[in-house]
Amino acid sequence: MWRICSKHRICSTIPRRYRTSKPAGRPASDDLVRRHFHANAANVVWLTDITEHWTGRGKLYLCAVKNVWSNRIVGWSVNSRMRASLTVDALEDVWRRRGRPCDVIS
Repeated sequence: MWRICSKHRICSTIPRRYRTSKPAGRPASDDLVRRHFHANAANVVWLTDITEHWTGRGKLYLCAVKNVWSNRIVGWSVNSRMRASLTVDALEDVWRRRGRPCDVIS
C-alpha cells in the first residue's frame, strides 16, 4: 500500500491527539459525598450532570439535577452555551419547584 501511495504521491496525515495545556489542579471544593451516592431522606443529596445534544441548529447543553433519594430528575436547564450559569439555572429551577433548602453546600 505504501509503495502504491508513494508512486502516485498520495500522502496521508494522522491527526495529533488532543492534549490539555496544563495538568488538572486541585478540585475547587471538597468532595463531601465521597462518591457514595446514597441518601436516607429526600433533598439531602442532589447530583448535577451536563449533557451535550446535537440538533439541526447546532449544540444544546442540558443540565439536570437528580435527587439521589428518589432517583428522579427534580430540575433542569437548557442553553446553547455551556457555562456555570447553566448549572445555576438548573438549581434555581429546583428551588422554584421545591423551595430553597436552608443548608446548601455546593
